[in-house]
Amino acid sequence: MTVAKLTPEQAEQLKGTEFAPDSYFNPIVDKHGNYIISLEEVEQCDIEWVKDLEMIIFVPKEYNLPI
Repeated sequence: MTVAKLTPEQAEQLKGTEFAPDSYFNPIVDKHGNYIISLEEVEQCDIEWVKDLEMIIFVPKEYNLPI
């Protein structure tokens, strides 16, 4: 899955900001420590610099959960 890569500062700036009615940016961190947002968030927002973000392949964090 392709996602948009953010700097930590960009992630903090967007966190909790509404990008569509009742929809808010929720940046997360991938396995490599990259802050990311979904393509849906990018496509539905009106913030121009968000549309110019670098696109990367999402690699989820691995969790070792107890059985």
